[in-house]
Amino acid sequence: MNEAAKQHSAYKWLEKSLETIHRANWYRSVKAIAGRPGAVVELEGRKVINFASNDYLGLAGDERLIQAAVAATQTYGTGSTGSRLLSGHRELHKELEKAIASLKQTEDALIFSSGYLANLGVIAALVGTKDLILSDKYNHSSLKNGAKLSEAKVIGYDRRDITDLTAKLHQYRSQYRRCLIITDSVFSMDGDLCPLPELLSLAEAFDCMVLVDEAHATGVLGNTGAGCVEHFGCTGKELIQIGTLSKALGSLGGYVAGSNTLIDFLRNRAPSWIYTTGLSPADTAAALAAIRIIRAEPQRRKRLWQNVNILKQQLAKLNLLPSQSPIICISLSTPAEALNLAEILKQANIFAPAIRPPTVPTSRIRISVMATHQPEHIQQLVKALKLNQKFMAYP
Repeated sequence: MNEAAKQHSAYKWLEKSLETIHRANWYRSVKAIAGRPGAVVELEGRKVINFASNDYLGLAGDERLIQAAVAATQTYGTGSTGSRLLSGHRELHKELEKAIASLKQTEDALIFSSGYLANLGVIAALVGTKDLILSDKYNHSSLKNGAKLSEAKVIGYDRRDITDLTAKLHQYRSQYRRCLIITDSVFSMDGDLCPLPELLSLAEAFDCMVLVDEAHATGVLGNTGAGCVEHFGCTGKELIQIGTLSKALGSLGGYVAGSNTLIDFLRNRAPSWIYTTGLSPADTAAALAAIRIIRAEPQRRKRLWQNVNILKQQLAKLNLLPSQSPIICISLSTPAEALNLAEILKQANIFAPAIRPPTVPTSRIRISVMATHQPEHIQQLVKALKLNQKFMAYP
């Protein structure tokens, strides 16, 4: 394109937008990981300790998941070839759904091609223009966009603030047909938990549905790894549980778990399930193998929490955000500070990313702990952070 054409291009604004992103230190780019995932990975040609992964139990590189995926591909092929209601359904899909329902102790479950699609489709199916959604302001993008897609009235409540939510229910609930309260169970950029028991009590009092996204809790929290619902002793209560197969389960895809009636309804009304190709046989088989391992090997989850507790104890004097999960964040004052510390850590062969606005309101280094981290990995991280405390201008 010549210069005259560029000056009048309808796309010229993109360059200016990118310049603004660069100036704010918000610019992002991908970093290729070589080889299998794990506690140590190859990044930009060198080995680094991986504190950037959601593979909390270290299953994404487990040989059993790999072999399950290979066997399923050999049996069923590489793709499901269509939506589940047409040519895309396999018995393997139903087997995984039964395993998820068993883990979550619900009547049934439904798997989606991603957790993001699960939130979009489920929220859009449950509420519409005559309804109300009350959403925690720190919810994941998929929850927020599912709420927009539904065309319901969306009102945010202050982060984990039951008082604010109660006030908004008193003010707005009676004006709408149905009401859906939506929240992450583990907030992915902070690591803290939603006040689930209180949310369920409010929902009962105000005749509301509750949808909780267990993406970062599945396989991690609870006596059996069933998630935050189990952790809080809320198993068996009426609610909608959504999650992902791509974090502790080491595969790809999403799910919703709940009553038979809920799942049957969603098969007929969730657009992101009805109009999307079914989950690939390989991903389905890998997730199924992961659930079996989680149930058979609780020691993995025990090792994860041992690592989490050790790291928290050793970093206690740093400016940590409150966390009840394997996500541990060090709060920093500016995006530049976060980028600087992330680069210092990378030079020390530690991969722990800088998280910056607009993803989060304040900049931070986000550390994700894995069950497969060894004591020397944790010690190397602690040493690097303590040596560089002078670079952390705390807010």
